[in-house]
Amino acid sequence: MLFAWSRPSDERLDAVLARVTGKPVTYSEVGATRQSTLPRGYRHDRRSVSIGHGEDAFRRGQDAIRRWEAHRGAGAIVRPHDPPALGAVTIVALRFGPGFVLAPCEVVYVTDDRDRFGFAYGTLPGHPERGEEAFHVGRSADGEVTFGVIAFSRPADRLARVGGAAARAVQNRVSNAYLDGVRRYVSTG
Repeated sequence: MLFAWSRPSDERLDAVLARVTGKPVTYSEVGATRQSTLPRGYRHDRRSVSIGHGEDAFRRGQDAIRRWEAHRGAGAIVRPHDPPALGAVTIVALRFGPGFVLAPCEVVYVTDDRDRFGFAYGTLPGHPERGEEAFHVGRSADGEVTFGVIAFSRPADRLARVGGAAARAVQNRVSNAYLDGVRRYVSTG
């Protein structure tokens, strides 16, 4: 697990990105968040929230994903700031206790359909978990727009396993903050 005792500098984040770029993801079920049944042996999370109705809400939801607003809403530092793109390596730094956990990921798929937009990233070496997390906005036939997060994960190292209950509590808090962040962004448009 990668940890920083104080807010990590862009230089520190760039150094971590350089170390993990080109490394394979740390799980074998790449793309499984697209399926209705998530892989066995992992914790599963499915959360969604209504963020509006109609074309404007859908476009704002897309913009929120491109701008990493779910992550910003959770207080995360994201590097680089570029919109998610297939194969892009990113690092998400989240406050945990007295410091920050650094979580390197790679975008494993992107969805850009008429009524669904988003991406999923998978964990890279150094991430405290192994698995995948997907972030999508969707528009139903009646025009309701939702934002959802789907994930499967398990601890990647002994420290993450030992802190299991605390890590799970943080995951729950962060997932809820993702939903709130996108909902706030879309509603302020």
